[in-house]
Amino acid sequence: MKRVAKMVAAAMAVSAMGVATGAYAQEYPGSKPVTAVVPFAAGGPTDKVSRELTMIMSKHLGATIVIENLGGAGGTIGAKKVVQAKNDGHTVLIHHIGMSTAPALYRNLGFDPLKDFEMVGEIADVPMVLVGNKSLPPNTFKDLVPYIKANASKLSLANAGIGSASHLCGLLFQSAIQTELTTVPYKGTAPALTDILGGQVNLMCDQTTNIAGQLKAGALKPYAAMQSRRVEAFKDIPTAAEQGLPGVEVKIWHAMYAPKGTPKPVIDKLSAALQKSVADPAFRAKMAELGAEAVPAQRATPDSLRTFLGAEINKWTPVIKKAGVYAD
Repeated sequence: MKRVAKMVAAAMAVSAMGVATGAYAQEYPGSKPVTAVVPFAAGGPTDKVSRELTMIMSKHLGATIVIENLGGAGGTIGAKKVVQAKNDGHTVLIHHIGMSTAPALYRNLGFDPLKDFEMVGEIADVPMVLVGNKSLPPNTFKDLVPYIKANASKLSLANAGIGSASHLCGLLFQSAIQTELTTVPYKGTAPALTDILGGQVNLMCDQTTNIAGQLKAGALKPYAAMQSRRVEAFKDIPTAAEQGLPGVEVKIWHAMYAPKGTPKPVIDKLSAALQKSVADPAFRAKMAELGAEAVPAQRATPDSLRTFLGAEINKWTPVIKKAGVYAD
């Protein structure tokens, strides 16, 4: 009888927990604001995407969403904070492609991107463009590749630091053309851009959100959009595939995550608000201004993000391991 009583008590406890969770999910988000941890500095490309999103998403979620910038270690410090946060839906993470490259770049990462988060959905893609300083002789990508092969030891490829978007794009580009250049890492995009504009370095592959102004001003030579189709905001820049190098696709995608164990009804509400936000004309217009592209609503779902993140980890791990670079 005692055993039966214990089993009944346990069942009642589980049932009560389910009722409590269901009641909380119905009330969520309530009056408490949601903190969106952005693991990079304010003013950067991920911060720009995040601020535009949260302004729109606050309306669709029915709660204030506050940005908390927590940069450092390629975004891993902010990600770890969300792993350890209370799983009540009031803390989320907005991260970029770094969620898929961190497992290879950091030998002691401390978390598993696929196992230690609940997926909410994808947000936006920021295209990458390979650019050169104005003094480089080649004017087209078709001419650039043989020029690089003939002058590899004399040419430099800038990036914004190990693990940055520009670093990853550069790795994939060098792998695709099977030629290594002298890589020059900087502490951020700004000093790298200063030197490429000044002619101290030759090439860089970076996000349109960082170089849109220089592209529009004609201050850089745009050689190729590093994706399968032309960038909407820069349709005059041909893709690498169009110019004889298929399969080189680097987009800096952004997505939203929540701490592991966040109740499914809460994740459903977050994802529903995210889907409405990425389809919102105001958000799509803001992304276009940045040279970015809001994802279709069907990609702003947990299942889509889980599948995509897994594929991206499988894509980048061998590239990074082959290069033998680590960020820790």
